[in-house]
Order: sequence, then C-alpha cells, then structure tokens
Amino acid sequence: MNDRQRLIELIRQRAYRRTETPEITLASGKKSCFYFNLKKVICSSEGQYLSGRLVYDKIMALGLAPDGVGGLTMGADPISYATAYTFHLNHGAVEAFSIRKEPKDHGAGLQIEGNIGQGARVIITEDVVTTGGSTIKAITIARAHGLQVMGVIALLDRCEENGRQNIEAQGVPMHAILSIADFK
Repeated sequence: MNDRQRLIELIRQRAYRRTETPEITLASGKKSCFYFNLKKVICSSEGQYLSGRLVYDKIMALGLAPDGVGGLTMGADPISYATAYTFHLNHGAVEAFSIRKEPKDHGAGLQIEGNIGQGARVIITEDVVTTGGSTIKAITIARAHGLQVMGVIALLDRCEENGRQNIEAQGVPMHAILSIADFK
C-alpha cells in the first residue's frame, strides 16, 4: 500500500463520517453528507509521517522551492511541521511557520510564528478546504507580512462550496493530495 492509499485508509478509520442525507453543518452554515476531522489523523505519528511525506512529494513534483511552509493555526500546523521535518530528512531546508487568526496581544504581538521573514517564498498548507475561507485568510495575512505565496497544498479538497475557485481567485494555485472522490 502506498502512502496516499494509507492516508485514505487512516482518514476512513479515524476522521470520516458520511450520512445519507445532508445533516452535518459546515462552517459556512450549509449542510453536507460528509464530515472530515483530519486533526484526528494529522496529530498522530503515522498521520504526521504521511502528511509530511505527501506534501513534500507534491512540492517536489511541482518543482517548487519554498523557503517556508505554513498556514492558519491549528489545521495547518502538524502538516507544516511534518513537511519541514521531511525536507530535513531529505537533506533540504524549509522553515515551518504558523499564522494566528489575530496578532498576540502581549509580548512582540506576532501574528506569524517561526523563522520566516519578508520576501520569503511560502506554500500555505491546509488540512481540509471547503469554502477556502481559512486558507484565504492565511494568504491575506501572509501577504500583509511580506511573504510571497507560491501556492496552497491541502490534504483534502471537499470539492464543495467552490473552495478551490475561491482560493485561485486570489491569484494562488491550489493543489490537493486527496479529494472527496477518494471517499465516495
């Protein structure tokens, strides 16, 4: 079984629920027949290994050379950290970073944590894309801090609510490791 197939299996076991009628309320308020809580996967050791490996492989396949990988805390954090670690294991270097929804109200008042600075080329990571709202927020904050957003890599595109289209309307290509089609 390859890493992609194993990730699908792990998501089915831990993080996926399907109903016959749309009864699961999404963040947008709309109803769906599908529910994914990928934190139950990406916070596990195997899930981190798989997500880091698959995102790293996608970055390599796309021929990208980012300085950093990160996104809106908390869904992006395990993926970004695992991807940075995978870069290291493959003799590469990339910084992981986290974006807060709001700047800290104490200390340095940072909104982006990690060793990443203005002008850095970055990939925004995401666990699940539905409307793309949280991803767009991450893109907006990253750009406001002088980061150059090269693209978005999501573990799962639900293919509902125009998430991909909404993200790409920001001038940022979106790539997904998995889609809802992998779970039907």
